[in-house]
Amino acid sequence: MAGQLIECVPNFSEGHDASVLDAIAAAVAAVPGVRVLRAEMDRDHNRSVLTFAGAPDAIGAGAFAGIKAAVQRIDLRRHAGVHPRIGAADVTPFIPLAGAAMADCVQIARQTGQRVWNDLHVPVYFYEAAAVTPERAPLENARRGGFEHPALAPDLGGPALHPSAGACVIGARKLLIAFNVNLNTEDIAIARAIARKIRASSGGLPALKAIGVPLPSRKLTQVSMNLIDFERTPLDAVLAAVRREADARRVQIAGVQYIGLVPRQAVQDAASRDPEWAQFDPNLILENRLAIAR
Repeated sequence: MAGQLIECVPNFSEGHDASVLDAIAAAVAAVPGVRVLRAEMDRDHNRSVLTFAGAPDAIGAGAFAGIKAAVQRIDLRRHAGVHPRIGAADVTPFIPLAGAAMADCVQIARQTGQRVWNDLHVPVYFYEAAAVTPERAPLENARRGGFEHPALAPDLGGPALHPSAGACVIGARKLLIAFNVNLNTEDIAIARAIARKIRASSGGLPALKAIGVPLPSRKLTQVSMNLIDFERTPLDAVLAAVRREADARRVQIAGVQYIGLVPRQAVQDAASRDPEWAQFDPNLILENRLAIAR
């Protein structure tokens, strides 16, 4: 993929039926100029994530195709999971990559949101760089209250949410790293205590968001995290902090799960301090997947 490039990483509220994610991915892939890089789903979160990239003139159409397929197939009245959500097509961020600027992504987010409301009659919240006010910029603010009890009126449409599809939160942001650390305990208080200790909002690591959630199907708990600026807080520093807090509570780590793709620079920076990071799965590195998609 050459020229200007934008990444899109939408999250959908379906983690059980693989055929739903397959249909969404197929709808996105059918848009000329868009390449799907990764698709994944989680049963306990009841959530799936699609990663794709394309030129500015194609990426919005790809996102809309995925949102439309999700709205047609996902009914939040029958949805339950441990992850917060407000919509069938819950969150759709646009991220500038090669040759693209944040302003490009803001424009695409706004245009896509308008199309979602006009064509699908699903209300829209704008977040991060596309937010209409600073108070609405954090994703957790836009999504607060969830599908059942939304705390804020939508930016487009509404005020009531779509009866089955809820609302879409659409925005523009920098690259982030979404990842989870699974703990070998069913005590949710431990996962929540670790999340509270390490996240920025509680005075922990800068640029880190974290929550503790149960994983009932695996008899584990999880610290689920978004590292929104890996240059301020390195990826290896986050994992070291989780390990330190888990060790203090005599809990073993059962595994680490990465959601979407990880920027190469974040892995290289970690490897410069800890040689073990040189063994990081190359299939999870964003630039490697982009190279294959060319």
